[in-house]
Amino acid sequence: MTSSTTVHSPLRLYGRSGELAILEGLLARLWQGGGSALVLAAPPGLGRTALLHEAAAAHRPRGPVLHADERGLPAPEALSELAAGRPLLVCADDAHTWGRASRTALISAARGLDAGSRVAVLITADDGPAFAGLPTLRLGPLDEDASAALLDRLAGGGEGAGRGAEGPGRRAVGLTGSGEGSLHGAAGAFSGTEGSLRGAAGAFSGTGGLDPVVRAELLREAAGNPRLLTALTRRLTPDQLAGRTPLPCPLPGAESVLAAHADRLDGLPAHTRALLLLAAAAQEHEPAGAGADALLLLRAGTRTGLPRDFLDGVLFGSAATEGFLQRAGSRVHFSHPLDARAVLHHAPPARRRAAHELLAALLAETGGHPAPLASLVQLSCAASGPDHALASRLEAAATSPYPHAQRSSALARAAALTTDPPLRSARFAAAAEQAALAGDPDLARALLARTGPSTGEPRHGLAAYVHGLLALRTGPAADAHAALVAAAALLGPYDPRRALEALLGAAEAAWVAGDAPGYLEAMGRVDPAPYDRAFASYRAGMCAVLAGRAEAGHALLRQCLEAGHALLRQCLHPAERTAETTALLRAGVAALVLGEVAAACRTGARALAAVRTAGPDALLPQALEHLAYAELRAGLHAGARAHALEGLHAARRTGQANSSVHLHAVLALAASVEGPAEACAAHCDAALAGAGPHGLAQPATLATWARARADLAAGRSEEAAARLGPLVRPGPRQGHFAARMLAVPCYVEAAVLAGRGAEEAGELHTAVVEFAGWTTRTADPQAPAQLARCQALLAPAEEADARYAEALAHHARAGGDFERARTQLLYGQWLRRRRRTREARTPLRDALVAFQRCSARAWAERAAGELRAAGEQGPSVRPTTDGALSALTPQQQRIARCVAEGATNREVALRLSLSPRTVDHHLRNVFAALGIRSRTELARLLGPEGP
Repeated sequence: MTSSTTVHSPLRLYGRSGELAILEGLLARLWQGGGSALVLAAPPGLGRTALLHEAAAAHRPRGPVLHADERGLPAPEALSELAAGRPLLVCADDAHTWGRASRTALISAARGLDAGSRVAVLITADDGPAFAGLPTLRLGPLDEDASAALLDRLAGGGEGAGRGAEGPGRRAVGLTGSGEGSLHGAAGAFSGTEGSLRGAAGAFSGTGGLDPVVRAELLREAAGNPRLLTALTRRLTPDQLAGRTPLPCPLPGAESVLAAHADRLDGLPAHTRALLLLAAAAQEHEPAGAGADALLLLRAGTRTGLPRDFLDGVLFGSAATEGFLQRAGSRVHFSHPLDARAVLHHAPPARRRAAHELLAALLAETGGHPAPLASLVQLSCAASGPDHALASRLEAAATSPYPHAQRSSALARAAALTTDPPLRSARFAAAAEQAALAGDPDLARALLARTGPSTGEPRHGLAAYVHGLLALRTGPAADAHAALVAAAALLGPYDPRRALEALLGAAEAAWVAGDAPGYLEAMGRVDPAPYDRAFASYRAGMCAVLAGRAEAGHALLRQCLEAGHALLRQCLHPAERTAETTALLRAGVAALVLGEVAAACRTGARALAAVRTAGPDALLPQALEHLAYAELRAGLHAGARAHALEGLHAARRTGQANSSVHLHAVLALAASVEGPAEACAAHCDAALAGAGPHGLAQPATLATWARARADLAAGRSEEAAARLGPLVRPGPRQGHFAARMLAVPCYVEAAVLAGRGAEEAGELHTAVVEFAGWTTRTADPQAPAQLARCQALLAPAEEADARYAEALAHHARAGGDFERARTQLLYGQWLRRRRRTREARTPLRDALVAFQRCSARAWAERAAGELRAAGEQGPSVRPTTDGALSALTPQQQRIARCVAEGATNREVALRLSLSPRTVDHHLRNVFAALGIRSRTELARLLGPEGP
């Protein structure tokens, strides 16, 4: 027992802001005269001692700190005497290791504190039952963001890095040089960066050259345990951390942490230890986090002679295992992931092999012959060294009936049992491919790192192929294209299926990059002869369209679409559903190129259902993206937004950064209709930030189009025209070839409303002529109406009326609220500009109702403003201002709002279809009515604190 009043600089704890806040509350009550007790319970390595030291350091300026041990603890009344009128903090570290009598005395002291005792007792212990009944705060593993921040600090050369001794309280934390003297300061320092840690981690900046693959492997191995993460990082050399030297396998440094976890087993009954070994071994053939099958454990325990009542009580009843095991339905989980590893790591090798062999035999009994994959995995865990025959059996068994994650694990184990270097590399590459398909790119990269350097042999084509697949989802499109083309050349002679997939992936990379020649080159290398007619039609049709032979290409794509329609009517065997998914995705692309948006929605929905049923998980973001984009084209903006949001979550979960970029662009397009403007801008920024470095021209075009459409909704036609002009004009800066024509109607509208009709007449005419040609080829139901609308915007006054009528007639046949409402809005605006205000009210009123029906809020506001300017008042168009502004006319209110936003008189005139002289006249009347003299006063009046 020692007393200390020395002030030490407290340590910054990553990921413990919530725990620090609780400790700060305990100290605040102590400083106000209230006694209390708290147990910090956690397995080894999670930072319970570090939190204890943090609390002690924060308390020392206010009062004494008593570090208690089992040699003796004063009675509660003696503690009050020791406090001597000042608040006393009693710290008992690792109290679960004390003897029974000392623990009893500590519990008695903690329970004897009252509100006026001015004593607080803070205890750290494992998460067993030793201190049950006292208030307890249980620590969990660090989350991904906090682990990443700690690793960045360790690898970047901070105080927590290096090779020095850990010392008391430092074993589970990353340290900064912060001199904060309170828990509040430490918590605040963390909370200010907590939300951005993941982004910083993704950028790998300021991490001392930490390789991304090494980074992911360390985070995976540490499982959120900060002490283990620190130990693993310290044992690696700078070259290993930077990825210049391969990582050792297994990673060194875990021994002390696993030993600390295993020490908790020593006092357990023999039956409990035996069952824990079986439970840890039974998790080896299961996916990560799935736990073990309780029925399998029951059979294995019975076979080893464990009492049946004990097994029933633990696996299906309420018997305790000292906090080691938890049940969830028919599954049994370890409370902490490192406990299972510690059980296996410290079990005698003979007992561990016997457990694996028993489980393998039980699994083989239920699976028939040949032995199921799970049985072979258990045999591989029991192997004492390389085993060529078992590795071959594992590789043969890792086929389509099993999930990709299980196949990856089995192939990795087969590789570990293999001594032949080329075959070992090929098996690691195959395991990496399955991990990528399972949506785990970090694991895929770690497995690829074990394949060794490429020698140009055909077998190394598989590693190049997986590298290309990962680049396609997470890297620059040009890199993915080059890697996949090279992989196809290596794979072609002995693996034609993967060679085809590599060429299709290269074509996809070229497509998203807007590289039509690259697309044609990759697809031109595909020999369609071995494949079905639908695939041959798709390949030939897409190549014909990109080569400028649209009519022939569309005829071929219709054959592919018909095959997709046939798939919609079939009920396929589960083993055929992956092929069905890719065929339906191709049919959906064909439908969009043709303009058959309804068919694209149907095939997209079926493809999504197939992915959800049979996987692979890596295809889920793409399936959701395709469906969402088809729904956008069909005017189903709410559905597109919902599917794109789900796709964005799936893309983040599976580490597919490029898919996130595409889905942000889709969400930006949906928000340009539904709003709010801030959401549209945020998604645009996210899409453009990712599209630029990776050369993704397609989402960049869609995001720019979305922002321009939001500008149009807000009446900022000049900005919209400036954004859209480069996308639709010919030249090096033009937009993606698949989206150029879709943006033409917005460009024509923006240019005409911005007053550019005369100065850009030639460009507008060229764009409309090209759009007219595209309209004759596409089946998009909105295209004829959009063409007539463009022609009405450019037509002389005597022809415009008829063109608007033609556009509305096309809309009546095509359906869709949003595009029809846009035409009605433009028609009503055109009528009002020509003083035909009574006629203008009908299309403007129809536009307002249609915009409200499809939740296009910004567009509805624009239509309501036009309707007010046409002289109509009513609940749906009444302005929301109060006070002095209610005295202004509707037109004056619109002008006042625009000027308050910073628009010049000319910009207001363009936005509201007025002359600058009219704007100036109304603005003088606004100033007079409101009793102000400047634009600054008007902006202040209409700001957040004004009416």
